[in-house]
Amino acid sequence: MVSTSSTTGGSVGAEDVYAGSSETSDGKVFTVTGQDWDSIAEGLGEAAEERIVVNMGPQHPSTHGVLRLILEMEGETVTEARCGIGYLHTGIEKNMEFRSWTQGVTFCTRMDYLSPFHNEAAYVLSVERLLDIEDDVPEKAQVMRVLLMELNRISSHLVAIATGGMEIGALTVMTMGFRERELVLDLFELITGLRMNHAFVRPGGVAQDLPPGALEEIRSFIALMKKRLPEYAAMCNANPIFKRRLEGVGHLDLEGCLALGMTGPVLRSTGYAWDLRKTQPYCGYEDYEFDVQTWDTADSYGRFRVRLGEMWESLRIVEQAADRLAGLEGAPVMVADKKIGWPSQLAIGSDGMGNSLDHIKHIMGESMEALIHHFKLVTEGFKVPAGQAYVPIEGPRGELGAHVVSDGGTRPFRVHFRDPSFTNLQATSVMSEGGQVADVIVAIASIDPVMGGVDR
Repeated sequence: MVSTSSTTGGSVGAEDVYAGSSETSDGKVFTVTGQDWDSIAEGLGEAAEERIVVNMGPQHPSTHGVLRLILEMEGETVTEARCGIGYLHTGIEKNMEFRSWTQGVTFCTRMDYLSPFHNEAAYVLSVERLLDIEDDVPEKAQVMRVLLMELNRISSHLVAIATGGMEIGALTVMTMGFRERELVLDLFELITGLRMNHAFVRPGGVAQDLPPGALEEIRSFIALMKKRLPEYAAMCNANPIFKRRLEGVGHLDLEGCLALGMTGPVLRSTGYAWDLRKTQPYCGYEDYEFDVQTWDTADSYGRFRVRLGEMWESLRIVEQAADRLAGLEGAPVMVADKKIGWPSQLAIGSDGMGNSLDHIKHIMGESMEALIHHFKLVTEGFKVPAGQAYVPIEGPRGELGAHVVSDGGTRPFRVHFRDPSFTNLQATSVMSEGGQVADVIVAIASIDPVMGGVDR
């Protein structure tokens, strides 16, 4: 049922700034029973005060999570589009103030749940800047971070392309995308023990070394993806139906992107090669060979092509990282300062629980100081000098940064994330207004918002 209400109707209770309020018996009520939308729209007549307001979401499967879109429409044309957010609010940033610096990683990894390693890295890099240990992080830890982040970029883009294809009826693209994503999650499970919410990137390095056989699995994945990625190009690049649904839809030029603070594939689809891995390198990205992918159409099709190209570039980086790790066998993955680096000594035993037996033997039987220090670190955590830091990184959706404030204690005083999904959603109205209701789905998909990162 689609109901219309007069904007001047008497309100009952709270006023909805988008749709107004009225008694359900007021105004006209249209029962939709399968007829053409045009016939419903014609029934409105010429009354200027009448309008159709459609709520798309938060339960709608095409809104990429619990996103509410308030669409004001004339026929099939969207005259006004607004986002309603907050349906997934988790209070992650506030919760982090009540946990140690290391425990904070387990919170932020759950924000943008499609790119957990990027969340962890942004937070950890800011903490390391406050600790003034950026130059002390071992090379192997930095290479592992790059490896995991680029694998994560591939998996995130696969979901973007898969869900975007599903929403316009390209179900084969959806099944292909999730098929390849499973392979990436298998690698994550092998390396970190988890498929999501890893809490693997820690202040000072990473939680533990690569397991035996990991490099061989990574190389097998690279070889397979080089065969699989061309399938997406063959399926979509020149597909006339696919192109007609995406070309010219969700248009936003460079000036508009800069005005709204847009980053990531949306910005690069305008032809502007802004990528923090090149412009403001971190984790040693300046030592890797890769190209920044751009397109020149500033529309949904351009964003698809940018993501497709970025997956190839990520494969290049993963291949280089794997080669470097082969030459770092046995190298440390955590800073030498034991007052910070305790998490790297944690390992899963053969029973699937607890610390490694060697570590337990050391702290329990050989060194009382180690036992006391381990107890203090686990229960209280290390102290971070007072100050604040912001380190941005290039996430799959754009600039992701953590503004971390310390008062000198063992817990963050404040943590605030600059999540690209939140910023990029500002473009919803610009991309959608004046277009068809079917194009709203394509425009939102091209932004690729993840509501876990928006609401936090």
